[in-house]
Amino acid sequence: MEQWWSWISDVGFPVAVTFYLLTRMENKLDTLIATVQQLVYQDPSVISRRKQAN
Repeated sequence: MEQWWSWISDVGFPVAVTFYLLTRMENKLDTLIATVQQLVYQDPSVISRRKQAN
């Protein structure tokens, strides 16, 4: 039982921090996606300029 508590304390904290950071990143990515979609709807020429550049 002692080994389990040691393992949880060693691995549990990094897992919790990773989960927290990924959750925050997901929220920021959702906001970024929504902003880019609004930009495309407001200025459709963004897409045509991108195609002309290639």
